[in-house]
Amino acid sequence: MPTLAEILQQSWQVHQSGNVDAAMQMYRGVLRQVPQSADAWVYLGIAQFDKRDFTGAVDSYQKAIDLRSNFPIAWNNLGNAFRMLGEVDRAEESFANALQQQPGYLSAIKNRGTLWIWNGEIERGLKWYEEGLAIQPDNAELHRNLGVISLLQGDYDRGWNEYRWRWRMPGVGRPAIADHLRSAGGHVPVWSGQPLDGNTVLIYPEQGLGDAIHFLRVAGALAQDGARVMVVCPPKLIPLFSSAVGSTGLGIECLIPDVDAQSALMSLPAGATIDFQGSFLEVLDGLYQRDGKLHDGADLFERTEPGQYVGYLDVPASTVHYWGNFLQPLRQSGKKLIGLNWQGNPEHHADVYRSIPLETFRPLIETPGLKSISLQFGHGSEQLDQSDLGDLVHRLPDKLDQSGGQFVDTAAVLRNLDALVTTDTAIAHLAGSLGVRTILLLGKVPDWRWLRSGETTRWYPSVEIVRQTELGDWKPCVEAVLSKLA
Repeated sequence: MPTLAEILQQSWQVHQSGNVDAAMQMYRGVLRQVPQSADAWVYLGIAQFDKRDFTGAVDSYQKAIDLRSNFPIAWNNLGNAFRMLGEVDRAEESFANALQQQPGYLSAIKNRGTLWIWNGEIERGLKWYEEGLAIQPDNAELHRNLGVISLLQGDYDRGWNEYRWRWRMPGVGRPAIADHLRSAGGHVPVWSGQPLDGNTVLIYPEQGLGDAIHFLRVAGALAQDGARVMVVCPPKLIPLFSSAVGSTGLGIECLIPDVDAQSALMSLPAGATIDFQGSFLEVLDGLYQRDGKLHDGADLFERTEPGQYVGYLDVPASTVHYWGNFLQPLRQSGKKLIGLNWQGNPEHHADVYRSIPLETFRPLIETPGLKSISLQFGHGSEQLDQSDLGDLVHRLPDKLDQSGGQFVDTAAVLRNLDALVTTDTAIAHLAGSLGVRTILLLGKVPDWRWLRSGETTRWYPSVEIVRQTELGDWKPCVEAVLSKLA
């Protein structure tokens, strides 16, 4: 007959395989038989945390601590659950207890740093990251974290160098496409900034869609440098991605042609920054250094008239015209058409800091002279059916993006709006890449690319930024949006 430890280990293996619901049932089964098992309560808490039931996780971890007060792992996990609930002081106390019981506990040190980073106390968080590196100098996650924070602070030299450590993190590897590249020599080097005159470089996404759209713009900079640029992406994204300056879309399942260099999209800035000896933004502006001389390429940011930013992605004029006609009846009252997006991917580690309940947008939705159009697809769209605001927000038809390629119809709709109001999700990048006026609402500690201050961003000249000043309080942000739209 298996021991309690063996049953819990079997349950944990099920958990790690991705079947969290089944593992949770197994943990609960153990607790029905042995309710005094502190270990089982911790395992259950981990499952609840993974299911984003942070309140339930807190309860389970506290039950474990009640049974075994000297339990560093439980205290560390409790701190993480409190962090996700925004209970900063209780999270700090939990991490302190974990470290008091187990000095040098690296996981608690990392989590303690992350607590203060997300609370806006960057320097305080960095202190803990540095302490972690003093214990384990080659910890890839800590280096990656330092890279992200350095980028947030605008220190691109250190940021991109530290961010390279992500490749050494467990479970992180170059996309499978990198292993299938073929060339005459049988090996395709990773691009590190060397001249690409007349050569073919293949670039591929490694993270989310927003990151892919963001860094796809570098295809233009590489094309200016004389390269033939091929972009690997899912087949449905080929029409959109092929519109990027100087790039050719290539389906992810296609036979890869001979290429001379390869790079993940998020690795391109490091090569540009280090080897061109200029900032990545200068490269994107068409300015880069080679052999000590400054070269001025064609402007990536085409403009139809001074001050009007067009963007670097495009959609067919006929599609833009079609959706313009579709939306025209909504304009008959003279209202401005405002796109709304409020919810990101709930699986994203920072979603609780960046997504906004639909209800928070009530003042905007109920404003005379504005007509809100939902650009929320998938997660979060159910809020339209759970609120009386659903009757005031126009919903686009289900056929959107079904024929011309992923996001092509969405892009055409964006081109017909007066403005997009959105949280930090992929659609913000899509709108910015199209040159659509976008009001971007950011949490107190935003993603690194938006920096820590400023109402505009050089990444997307058509984007206006509204920043949260108090963690979790979005009301002043919506008031600022209304002021801008007025």
